[in-house]
Amino acid sequence: MEIRRYTLDDHLPSYRLSMEAFGSGPGGPPPAPTVLPEGREVWLAVDGDDIAARAAAHSYESWWHGRRVPTCGIASVAVAPERRGEGLLVPVFEATLGAAAERGEVLSTLFPTANGIYRPLGYEIVSSYDTVVLATADLAAVRPPADTRTRRAGVGDVPALKHVYDEWAAAQNGPLTRTGPRFATTDQELVDEFTAVSLAVDTGPDGQERVVGYALWDRGEGYDPTTATLEVHDLVAVTADGYRALWRLLGTHTSVAGRVRLHTSGEDPARLVLPTAAWDVVARHPYMLRVSDPAAALSGLSWPGGAVDVVLAVAGDRLRTADGTYRLSLGDGPSTCERVDPAGEAPTFTTQGLALVYAGAQSCANLRMSGHLSGPATHDAVLDALLGGRPVHVRDYF
Repeated sequence: MEIRRYTLDDHLPSYRLSMEAFGSGPGGPPPAPTVLPEGREVWLAVDGDDIAARAAAHSYESWWHGRRVPTCGIASVAVAPERRGEGLLVPVFEATLGAAAERGEVLSTLFPTANGIYRPLGYEIVSSYDTVVLATADLAAVRPPADTRTRRAGVGDVPALKHVYDEWAAAQNGPLTRTGPRFATTDQELVDEFTAVSLAVDTGPDGQERVVGYALWDRGEGYDPTTATLEVHDLVAVTADGYRALWRLLGTHTSVAGRVRLHTSGEDPARLVLPTAAWDVVARHPYMLRVSDPAAALSGLSWPGGAVDVVLAVAGDRLRTADGTYRLSLGDGPSTCERVDPAGEAPTFTTQGLALVYAGAQSCANLRMSGHLSGPATHDAVLDALLGGRPVHVRDYF
């Protein structure tokens, strides 16, 4: 079995394997590419002339604990039906994440179709990318904002829109930064992609207009209020009145579209200004995280408390990159974390447990209860305070 990178000659057999795993699209195989895409590579397990398994890696950055962290987004994982159960994903992921480490990618994330496949590889669910449906009439009942209004965006507004996203995303755990080659859309292409890009604006302290939110939406088909649906691809604001203004704008479609379908994640703060609890999840894509380089992931964090050193360990990583003992030093300035020689008993995380505590998705107490953390509990409260407090969100499906 050979583990190697995809080449242009692999286009058709790789497509056939992907089709078997995910179903065929309209019109048959896409045209063969002439160049490999930037920011994406595919690793294959090849047996003779057959591709037995594959995985694609996207080079991203994502926001964690107020930092932009290089992240390997895994997608398009497939194993030939006759080869399933042979453990082929282990060498494929070793090669894929090994190349990601050479690029400096500290974390890895993916959307699983079967959670159990990826847990042995150190991934754990920390959030989900959801589609929810709301009654348009409920949005019309949102309390009016005080000084925020809406208007249509033009190409010149895109930098301000992106600034809103960055401000929102930096306060969460998990959102992609939407920078780099995988997000190469021009400002004009972004505006042209949707029926409308609507902005929420108010007046800033300097007396100038300030963009405080946006909605990317498509009108959809028909105007029967019982069947027509408004599709909202992204709804982000940095003020409560920004959300109110955008919800009310969407609510003006009540007579022609009875439902709004929103793509969102986690406990969306947009929900906090709604007058109703109705929020029907109609689709959910779990999101999994793996911490491949604990020392790099735990360095550069802000800590408001006094100086403290936390020694912790990771054990059981099947891919053999995270296992080891680490000293996390907290105090004045950003944290530092380094691999050290074991010296006595240390709190020990499984790779899944490390992902959960890093994301702030579970407390140390819950990890101990579920078998993902053992050993001394001396610094459990420190780790909970350091890594908790930011909701986990993802707004881009890949």
